[in-house]
Amino acid sequence: MRVPRARLDHLWQRGRAFLGTDLAIMGGAMSWVSERHLVSAISNAGGFGVLACGSMSPAQLAEEIKATQKLTAKPFGVNLITMHPDLEALIDVVGSLGVGHVVLAGGLPQAASIERLKGQKARVICFAPTVLFAKKLIRMGADALVIEGTEAGGHIGPVSTSVLAQEILPAINEVPVFVAGGIGRGEVIVSYLQLGAAGAQLGTRFVCATESVAHPRFKQSFIRAHARDAVPTVQVDASFPVIPVRALANRATQRFVDFQHEVIGRFRRGEIEQKAAQLEIEHYWAGALRRAVVEGDIENGSLMAGQSVGMVTREQSTSEILAELLGQAEQALASASFAMVDA
Repeated sequence: MRVPRARLDHLWQRGRAFLGTDLAIMGGAMSWVSERHLVSAISNAGGFGVLACGSMSPAQLAEEIKATQKLTAKPFGVNLITMHPDLEALIDVVGSLGVGHVVLAGGLPQAASIERLKGQKARVICFAPTVLFAKKLIRMGADALVIEGTEAGGHIGPVSTSVLAQEILPAINEVPVFVAGGIGRGEVIVSYLQLGAAGAQLGTRFVCATESVAHPRFKQSFIRAHARDAVPTVQVDASFPVIPVRALANRATQRFVDFQHEVIGRFRRGEIEQKAAQLEIEHYWAGALRRAVVEGDIENGSLMAGQSVGMVTREQSTSEILAELLGQAEQALASASFAMVDA
């Protein structure tokens, strides 16, 4: 085995063992994108695919899991949203179908949900935004954590990946920790592994995989975009909070600002109550991601993307993307070795 690969395998051995994979690289769960084809392709190429359940019903999720199992014999996981009204039934589905890993996203999970999953023999992965939350999640039974910085696509927190890594990785060693948000190259994965990460999670990098079912126009938007084009949604009034979502700027994001002003203006004039106004603002994006990913409406849909979108330059197979990341990681370790020898 090549020396750089041996060093890399040593660095992410904990992540590989936890996931049961050759590469400790998880695919980020992206609604309408992370379905059977992309997930199985990531797993078959040595990574760890993760199905995005999103708003699926238990029956729909069962169908998607079974379809994925027909496409790969390798390990893959399922991402469940903690606020889903049928969460308990979804947990029973993944348990009955033998899913080995479940990612709980969309907020701090209930201890009962973690316990229910572990009773189904699943390993539970949770998102930790701070050291305190990380320690709490471990006490609740989380088997691994993901720390995801504000550079990520979709719903985001306020702190960058690099800062979260410096805060959380030195403080947590009880469970494997995977780093996510803005990761697009193998050299960066190595840097986080050297800080103590067990592996990495990437989403945006896989959107333009040939196995991705995203609409061709959606993929072209990513290929044409630069890092600065992936921006968080704008909140115009603190009295009407907006959960920030990072996406490529388009007509819909520009219109969202005007829409907020219009709705808040109606509230100020006494035409609607505050709760109704807040709901109108929250519902603005309903169905917007599907319009973009599935239907290809890149002007009126939501183009959720992380800032690593600037590193998506063409459509590639999933295996090629993973091989590229692996080669970059090995080269970084080889260069470090030469530097040590020269010193």
